[in-house]
Amino acid sequence: MHELPITESILNIVLKHAEANNVNKVISISLKIGELSDLVNEWVQRYFDYLSKDTIAEGAKLKIERTPVVIQCDKCGLSFQVNIRESKTIRCPDCGGKEVTLVSGREFYINSIDVI
Repeated sequence: MHELPITESILNIVLKHAEANNVNKVISISLKIGELSDLVNEWVQRYFDYLSKDTIAEGAKLKIERTPVVIQCDKCGLSFQVNIRESKTIRCPDCGGKEVTLVSGREFYINSIDVI
């Protein structure tokens, strides 16, 4: 259910930019969402379809690209991808270090808007 307010924010941003640029119709919206997000793509699209009725974004397709979780070892600097759902502990595959910094995986932004 938390997809609803987030989807409403997406629609508001899209409509604001569309209005500022005299857009007639929004065709699609490309989103980048990190793997750490628990948003369900199908529900984001369903809520968008519902919320966008009677707007210039009605019928627009959401193109959702998931960005992987990438971690950087604080000890040796190696960046590596992690499957967070399968990993109980995160250790650097190079030096075995446990101190790490999240590089990507929490993103959530509109990458592009296709319009006519």
